[in-house]
Amino acid sequence: MSAILSIRDLEKTYEGGFQALKGVSLDIEQGEILALLGPNGAGKTTLISTICGITTPSSGRVSVGGHDIIDDFRAARCLIGLVPQEINLEPFETIWNSIRFSRGLFGKPRNDALLEDILRKLSLWDKRKSQIKELSGGMKRRVLIAKALSHEPRVLFLDEPTAGVDVELRKDMWDVVAELKRDGVTIILTTHYIEEAEAIADRVGVITNGEILLVQGKDQLMAQLGKKQLEVQLNEPLAAVPDSLKSYGLTLSENGSGLIYSYDTNAERTGITALLNDVARAGLTLADVQTRQSSLEDIFVGLVSGEQK
Repeated sequence: MSAILSIRDLEKTYEGGFQALKGVSLDIEQGEILALLGPNGAGKTTLISTICGITTPSSGRVSVGGHDIIDDFRAARCLIGLVPQEINLEPFETIWNSIRFSRGLFGKPRNDALLEDILRKLSLWDKRKSQIKELSGGMKRRVLIAKALSHEPRVLFLDEPTAGVDVELRKDMWDVVAELKRDGVTIILTTHYIEEAEAIADRVGVITNGEILLVQGKDQLMAQLGKKQLEVQLNEPLAAVPDSLKSYGLTLSENGSGLIYSYDTNAERTGITALLNDVARAGLTLADVQTRQSSLEDIFVGLVSGEQK
C-alpha cells in the first residue's frame, strides 16, 4: 500500500529553546493502525498537533494524501479527524447539532443517515437531543469521537481517546476502530493502555525526547525484541539463589519459591535443559515450571529506558 501520511525531518522548537520534535521522519500506510507509544513529554501530542495544523513546525515537511499541510492546508485538513485529549465542547449545544456543525465546517453536504449511524455505534443516539453539559465525562468523550468522524476522514488521530473513561466506551471505541480499518481509514493511536495497542495495532512506533526510536510491525517487534521467562517453582522457598546456579542470571520470585530465568527464543540454545539439570543437582525439588512471553509493555519500558540494544 502507498503512504497516506508522509513526514520528513519534522522539527518543532518552541520559544525559549525547547525542542519538542527532533527530525521526525515517518511514512504511514493507508488503512493501517499505528500505535504511537512514549512517556509523558515524549512529543506525541506535539507531533499530532503539528500534522493537524494546530502547531506550526519549525522545519520539515508533512503531506496527507499528497497535500502539504502548509501549502495546501485546507485539503490536507479535510482528510484528518482528530480526537484530542482535552474535552472542549460547547456546553449548551445538543449532541446532534454539535456533530452536524462539525460536518458543515468541512464543507460536507448534509447526511443525517451517516451521522445517525455514527451516534448509534457510539451509543449516543438516544441522547442526541441532550445538551453537552448534561453528559458524563465518558459521554463527552464519545461526542468528541463522533465529531471527529462526522466529515468522513481518511486519517484519524486518537490522542489518548480512552483515558479515564469506562470499559464500555473503550469497547465501543475499538469496535468502531475495527470497522474504520475495514473501510480503509488510517488510524494513529496514542495510548497509555499498552494492552490496547498490543491488541489492535498493525505497527508500533516508540517516541521519546522528540525522536522516533523505531517503527516496526507489532509481530515483528515482538519476535525480535521479545523474550521469554521461565519460572521454576520450588517446593521450598529459598533465601537466595544458590552459588551453583548464579551463572544463569536467575532472580528469585517475591516469595522466594520461584527461580526466574530469561532467555531469547531466537537463540540457537535456550539453556533451559542445562538449567533444569543443574537445579536438580543443587538438590532443589521442582513443583512446577511456567513460561511467560514478554508483553509489548515490557518491550516499551526496555526501549525507553535504554535496556534494549
